Amino acid sequence: MKIKFTLNNKTIETEIVPGQTLFEYLRENGAYSVKYGSDQGESGSDTVLINGKAQNSSLMLIHSVNNCVVETIESFKDNERLQKLQNVFLDVGAVQSGYNAPAMLLSIEALYRENDNPTEPEIREALSGVLCRETGYVKPVKGAKL
Repeated sequence: MKIKFTLNNKTIETEIVPGQTLFEYLRENGAYSVKYGSDQGESGSDTVLINGKAQNSSLMLIHSVNNCVVETIESFKDNERLQKLQNVFLDVGAVQSGYNAPAMLLSIEALYRENDNPTEPEIREALSGVLCRETGYVKPVKGAKL
């Protein structure tokens, strides 16, 4: 089966392997910011944006992104808000191990696309899909308040 989608601002047309997850495809094709957490998606470290919404890539079969826009942290090198978020995360110490930082930043980016002035409960809800035992979420929530 052949699919077409946009990955990090680049059009991809590829023959897919039946049963392959989006996570597997991304890792095989250089998207190393997408981290493995589990096959059930409970860690959220595999979060990517699909049509602007935060999704777990390990829970999606690759064929489901046909005609979609897929974004990983690699696509945001010129995004001013994400660069600011990254700097604030570093300044407030929100990045502990760094393993889940890309997923957190993408989840916050998805929130800001819908609401440019989110409340603390909205930020906490946006981050709730990313399990991070190192941070306790205090510093990531602080870092997300631009």
